[in-house]
Amino acid sequence: MQAYPSEKIRNVALIGHGGCGKTSLMELALFETGVTNRVGTIEDGNTVSDYDKMEIEKGHSINMSIIPIEYKDVKINFIDTPGLLDFSHEMYSAIEAADMALLIVDAGSGVQVGTEKAWDFCKTLKKPTFIMIKRKDKDTYDFNELVSSIQERFGAVCVPASYPIKPEMLEALNEMIAETDEELMNKYFDEGVFEDWEFNKGLRNGVAAADIVPIFAFDPENGQGVSAMLDIIRKFAPSPLRHTPYLYVDASGGEDYALPETDGPVTALVFKTLSDPFVGKISIMKIITGTLKAGMELVNTRSGKAEKINKLVFLRGRTQIDTPEANAGDIVAVPKLAYTETGDTLCDKSKSRTYVSFNSPAPTLFTAIAPAKKGEEEKMGTGLARLREEDPSFVVRHDTETKQTLLGTQGEMQRGVILSKLKERFGVDVVTSPRKIAYRETIKGHSDVQGKHKKQSGGAGQYGDVHIRFSPSQDKVLDFSEQLFGGSIPKNYVPAVEKGIIESMEKGPLAGYPVVNIKAVLYDGSYHDVDSNEMAFKIAASLAFKKGITEANPVLLEPIMRLEISIPDEYMGDVMGDMNRRRARILGMEPVGHGVQKLMAEAPMAELLDYPIALKAMTQAKGSFTQEFLRYDEVPHHLATKIIAEANAE
Repeated sequence: MQAYPSEKIRNVALIGHGGCGKTSLMELALFETGVTNRVGTIEDGNTVSDYDKMEIEKGHSINMSIIPIEYKDVKINFIDTPGLLDFSHEMYSAIEAADMALLIVDAGSGVQVGTEKAWDFCKTLKKPTFIMIKRKDKDTYDFNELVSSIQERFGAVCVPASYPIKPEMLEALNEMIAETDEELMNKYFDEGVFEDWEFNKGLRNGVAAADIVPIFAFDPENGQGVSAMLDIIRKFAPSPLRHTPYLYVDASGGEDYALPETDGPVTALVFKTLSDPFVGKISIMKIITGTLKAGMELVNTRSGKAEKINKLVFLRGRTQIDTPEANAGDIVAVPKLAYTETGDTLCDKSKSRTYVSFNSPAPTLFTAIAPAKKGEEEKMGTGLARLREEDPSFVVRHDTETKQTLLGTQGEMQRGVILSKLKERFGVDVVTSPRKIAYRETIKGHSDVQGKHKKQSGGAGQYGDVHIRFSPSQDKVLDFSEQLFGGSIPKNYVPAVEKGIIESMEKGPLAGYPVVNIKAVLYDGSYHDVDSNEMAFKIAASLAFKKGITEANPVLLEPIMRLEISIPDEYMGDVMGDMNRRRARILGMEPVGHGVQKLMAEAPMAELLDYPIALKAMTQAKGSFTQEFLRYDEVPHHLATKIIAEANAE
C-alpha cells in the first residue's frame, strides 16, 4: 500500500453500542472495495476486525482494530471499536486518535447507553462526528421520529442529511451551513438557497468544527449505502491536517499546543499496543508531524531511550502491509520496539515533546487473585504485565496489609477476558476471592496501666517497669510523650518504650488489625542498675500497650469512601434506596445536564465491593461512579462483633 499524502487521509473511529453493526459494516466496505471476496460474519468468526481467538469465541469485539480502505483517491483508516462498556477504553483511545467519529445507531434499537457514552466522549473532545442510522432487514422505523429522538438527547447540532428531509429540517441544516462562513450567511439571507459547491463547503467547515453533526440513513445489508457512506467520508470528513491542536508538554515541563504538519521533524503518539504470538509487541501510532521512514531512530520522551524504527507496516486486522514510509496524520504500526508503551510519544531528537493522551477511567471492580498452583506467582505477574502492555486500563496491585494481589477492572467481562488470556497465553490458572477490607482498631476511652517485665534465670536478668496513660488522639496515629520526674526511668530508655508501643500497634487486641489514633504518656516506672536494658523496657511497653488498649474501650474502624455517582433521573429513587441499604450518607446532588444527576455520598468500603455490578444492573448500565478513600469511621457494634469473630477464627 502506498504512502498517502496527509490531505488524502481520513481517520474514522467507528463507534456505537454493542451489536449495532460496526464490524458487519466494515465487512461490507471491504467487500465493496474489493479487499475481500466474501462478506465475513461474526457468527462464522471470519471477520477481518474480530480476529482474536477470544473475540471469535465470545462473538463480540474486545480490542480496537485498524481497517484501512483505499477508496477512489483517498485512504480511509477505519478504527473499529468494541461497543461493550467494559472495553470502552478502547473506544476512547480510538476517538482520540481519529480525526472524526462515525457513530452508528441501530434503527431497530435507537439511542442506547453505548450510543450515549460514545457521544459524550466525542462532545468532550469536540470531535467531528457523523451519525449513521443503520437499518437491518427486520427493522421497521420512522426516520424522522428517530432523528427527533437523537436531537432530543444530543441537541439541535445533529441534523438529517439523508433524503427525503422534512422542509423544516432542511431549513435548519441550511441555517447551520450559513453560520459557518460570512459569505454563505450573506448568500443565504439574499437568496435563501446555496449552489452545490457552497453547500458542500459549508458542510465541510461545519463538520470539521463539530458545529454540524449530519445524520445519514443507510441500509447496507441490502447493498444500499456502503459506497454512499464512503463517498460522504471522502467528501466531508476532515483530513488529519484539520485536527484540533495537540496538547503537549515540552522538555522544560511547560504546556503548549502543536498543529499537525507535513514538514519538519517526526513526532508520533502511540495509542495502542498489540502482543502478537509470532512477531511480539506491535506499537500502533498516529504520526502527528513529519514523515516517518523505516530506518529512522526516534527518542521515547518518557523513557529517554532511543528506538530504531526497523520496519513500518499498515495493519488491516491481523494482516500486516509493509510500507517504507508514512506521512503526518497516518496510522502506522511498528513491531518490536523495546522501550515503548501505550501513551508514549516518539520524537526526532531535535523536537522533544510529550503529547498528553487520554487517561482510561479508573477501575472500579477489584478482585483478589492468586495462581491455582503454588510457585506460579512470578509467572502470573509476568503474564499480567504483558497483558497490561495491550490494555493499560486495568491495574494490578499488591496489598501489603491484606497480603492479596488485587486485579482492578472496568467490570466482570473485562476481568473474565484477562483471566482467560492469562490461562491461554501464559498457562496460568487463577483463582479469585473477595477483596479483604483493611480495618483498623482504636480506643474511645482512657486507661492508666503498668507494664512490668522481670526475668531472672541465672546470669544477667531483665527488668523494665513502665506506667503509661492511654487516651484517644484526634490527629496522630501515635501521640507519644513522657512526663517522667525524679529519675524514675533513665531518659535513654524512653526511645525503647516508644518503639515497643509502635511495634505493638501493628496488631490490635480485637482482631489483629493495626491500631491508630492513640495518645500514650509515659509518666512513671522503675529500673534496675544491672538488669535493665532497652529490650526489657521495650517488652514492658508492649505489655502495657496490650493491657491499656483493652481497658480503654477498643473499637473497630472501617474505611469510608467518597462516591460521585452519575445517574439518569429515572433511576434516582432506586440508587438512593440502594445507598441507604449500604449504610451510606447522602451529601448532595447536582444536575449535570440531559436528565443526568450527580449524587455525592459517603459509604463504607465493605458495602461497595459489588457496587460496580449492582449499579450497572440498577441503571441498565447508564450509571457510572468514581470513588476515593476519605477516612476511617467506627464500625457499628453488631457488625464489628461478626468481623472480629471471623478475623480471630481465620
